[in-house]
Amino acid sequence: MADNSAALPRATPAGGLPRQWARTRRFTLGVPRSFTIADDGAAVLFLRSRAGDDPLTCLWAFDPAAGTERLVADPAGLGGRAAGDEELPPEERTRRERMREHATGITAYATDRRAQVAAFTLGGRLWTADVGQASTRELPVAGPAADPRPDPAGGRIAYVSGGGLHVIGADGTGDQLLAAPEGPDVGYGLPEHVASESMSRHRGYWWAPDGSRILVARVDLAPVQRWYIGDPANPSRPPTEIAYPAAGTANADVTLWIVGLDGSRVEVRWDRNAHEYVVAACWAGSQLLVVVQSRSQRSLRVLDVDPATGQTRLRREDTDACWVHIMPGVPAVTGSGAMVWAADIGGTRRLVFDGAAVTPDGLNLREVIGADGETVLFTASAEPTEIGLWSYSPQTGLVPVSTSPGVHQGWRAGGTTVVVSESIAEPGQRATVHRDGRAATVIASRAEVPVLRARPEVLRLGERELRTVVLLPSWHRPGSGRLPVLMDPYGGPAGQRVLADHDGYLSSQWFAEQGFAVVTADGRGTPGRGPAWEREIFGDLAGPVLEDQVAVLHAAAERFGDLDLGRVGIRGWSFGGFLAALAVLRRPDVFHAAVAGAPILDQRLYDTHFKERYLGHPGEQPEAYDRSSLIADAPWLRRPLMLIHGLADDNVVAANTLRMSAALLAAGRPHTVLPLAGVSHMTPQEVIAENLLVIQADFLKQALTAPEVIEPRSATSA
Repeated sequence: MADNSAALPRATPAGGLPRQWARTRRFTLGVPRSFTIADDGAAVLFLRSRAGDDPLTCLWAFDPAAGTERLVADPAGLGGRAAGDEELPPEERTRRERMREHATGITAYATDRRAQVAAFTLGGRLWTADVGQASTRELPVAGPAADPRPDPAGGRIAYVSGGGLHVIGADGTGDQLLAAPEGPDVGYGLPEHVASESMSRHRGYWWAPDGSRILVARVDLAPVQRWYIGDPANPSRPPTEIAYPAAGTANADVTLWIVGLDGSRVEVRWDRNAHEYVVAACWAGSQLLVVVQSRSQRSLRVLDVDPATGQTRLRREDTDACWVHIMPGVPAVTGSGAMVWAADIGGTRRLVFDGAAVTPDGLNLREVIGADGETVLFTASAEPTEIGLWSYSPQTGLVPVSTSPGVHQGWRAGGTTVVVSESIAEPGQRATVHRDGRAATVIASRAEVPVLRARPEVLRLGERELRTVVLLPSWHRPGSGRLPVLMDPYGGPAGQRVLADHDGYLSSQWFAEQGFAVVTADGRGTPGRGPAWEREIFGDLAGPVLEDQVAVLHAAAERFGDLDLGRVGIRGWSFGGFLAALAVLRRPDVFHAAVAGAPILDQRLYDTHFKERYLGHPGEQPEAYDRSSLIADAPWLRRPLMLIHGLADDNVVAANTLRMSAALLAAGRPHTVLPLAGVSHMTPQEVIAENLLVIQADFLKQALTAPEVIEPRSATSA
């Protein structure tokens, strides 16, 4: 048997996978993404950088008939290369943070219906591109501009600046302020924090199909408490003030208005006391649909809106004893006017077409991508580790668009379909274009090939058949020695790690090559296994998820005899960071060291919509927040714990880590804190991203060389 007290080798200091991982922004650079298809299917637009190590993203066009692509807009020639993060307007910086955007250049764009006019910003400057001519022009707008969107015909461009909604002609004339903020706390056209972070609503206005008016959200932040995020590394800089609606506190006051280009203005009216959240909106011909949700999230309503008067009529209401799930992409409306919806029926999340469920039991809907005529394109899972692409129409019924195992996504319009596929067997993504029954054509990826090949083994472990991946070192031979175990989960609601895509396991495989047996598992609460599975964590974000990680660990050790349960570490970020800290604090008999990155350690320090969905209102269910928070557990720490936190994080604020560190110090419990100056919830900075992997590996190796004998958890041992 191997000597468990022997020191493990240090992690590779520089180069190799960590450097490539950081340089390629986790292998996302050079990958075609953000597709738009013209309404006649004749053109496909997308974003892609020129190379797998170039973060500057360009706008491209692909001709499905010819199978050729061409460059439409290159930010390098438009001043985009100089537009670093430090020069971004606050609105764009916030959008990129909420979208987890790692690239630079043209990172978002919008088009008209024909995909002939594209609008985007660079450093707050508004640009349009004539797709047919591949020419660009800067529009003279009141800057800095944010979220520009052409009208459906492409004649005008709406944008947000200074809290107001503006419209300018695509030729650069006639700049018009349609909705002006009435005060410093008011803004039009951009989503509030909980909408973009927790509801997946990343926009705040919607053009009418005829281009004569716009539905716009008015956001009043006056009721929201203010938090202040400073930069301790630069004490001369004033702190940044953010309106952050922490659990149990007031939300922004969000109203909807229909503003006309003729100056008219109509308020959309509904019972906002009963349903204060604006979830989605959808124009379709003369129809205008709005989705609103109650503060408790147990009621979700679809409202028909009369654009002339702003009066609303209830079209559908869904309720649930825990919460009603928000499905991306709904409501959608087909060419005939049928509404596409999603509902939890008979234990399955199902696609609803014109009021009737049209997908079978066991096929769980993931996302509605859109309607092309009477055909609805969507993703769904029969097996949670795989995501299939499907279509439905009354004429053809349910049709699988993707036919191979893996993770698939798609876009469809005018009979043209773009399919993006990943598999667990091969690195990278493959984007193909399908039109008129012709052979599929490929949109080239310029992503780098990883220097490391992941070797995941996908399993179902334990009584709950927990979807699990085990990765062993490529050099390890069964029976040759005992391996310390590294649990590498996310493990929480709205996040899934165990999927049939190769690149999702590259960092885990790198940890395996350092000498660990890496185990990643999705427990109760994670997506893909149906509504009942997701609701298992209602009222308790700690107990079930930790229990499942322990169960997976023991089941994996039974399956792989070389796993050393006397040396078990755990690492994670965000909810995974919380789970890592939870593991060593409440189960030190199982877990011997932890790295907790950006952890939510006090559940009251996160936003209303996300936390109240799972734990209720803290004023009504304080015990749920106490049960799922960890700062009070500080006296029980008996294992090595590293806390990592970006000091500029405005999503999971660093107060979580700082308060825990203070509590640990007060209890006399040694621990390690790694503060990241100027870093947000993401870690896009190349040097930081690279070295974080190495530092975590070295910490865990040292901590797991010879675990101490823990003291029993008792009242006197604190």
